Amino acid sequence: MLTMQILIFVLGLSIGSFLNVCIYRIPEKKSIAFPASHCPTCEHSLNAIDLIPIVGYLINKGKCKYCGVKISIQYPMVELLTGILFLLLFHKFFITMEFIKYIVLVSLLIIITFVDIERQEIPDELILFGLVAGLLFNIYNIKTDMVPGIIGFILGGGVFLIIAMVTNGAMGGGDIKLMAVLGLFFGWKLIIMIALISFVIGAVVSLILIAAKVKSRKDFIPFGPFISIAALLVIFYGTQIIQFYFRSILI
Repeated sequence: MLTMQILIFVLGLSIGSFLNVCIYRIPEKKSIAFPASHCPTCEHSLNAIDLIPIVGYLINKGKCKYCGVKISIQYPMVELLTGILFLLLFHKFFITMEFIKYIVLVSLLIIITFVDIERQEIPDELILFGLVAGLLFNIYNIKTDMVPGIIGFILGGGVFLIIAMVTNGAMGGGDIKLMAVLGLFFGWKLIIMIALISFVIGAVVSLILIAAKVKSRKDFIPFGPFISIAALLVIFYGTQIIQFYFRSILI
């Protein structure tokens, strides 16, 4: 069991390294395959040691060893986050189709979160990937997932589209598309929960940022990260949240 846990964690670290490439290149409309990994400042190709997740960052003391430019802490953060989430998913689902489904979704959400924070956009390429992946997983479990998934797709995207229209664009097009994609993965019941949780998280974080004067009321705050966090909470604690909600009503 320990050996499997280590392998899953290392897999997560390795996938996290690839996600960093996606976070940097996809918004730039660059190929994620070519050229090989290199320093974005001096463009020197990275060797095998440089590419070891987290270790390469520590060995080089957070700097490019070829030009000395500081490397963003985001790189090891994404790698470590991916490794931890993969390990948590393994503990919850073991090696099942649900595990595969959610490591694909979690990887996508990590990319979307960091791209949205940096650029305030969710590229259509990521939405298209999520759409195709969601459809494939629904087809695999067509008897149980297809109808709830299609309803979730319509409901998730539709609710956020209505909000965007009513609030004159408070929700971006990327947020609407992301909720539609998540509806495919989770179905109509859980997509409602994701929407509600994302609003709560968004409100709390926004108030904290405004109170700390990091943001003003007029500043744009990307909503994609709140949706992603809500989706993660539902993956790991969806059942407990539902039980807590109904217990609260009964009390």
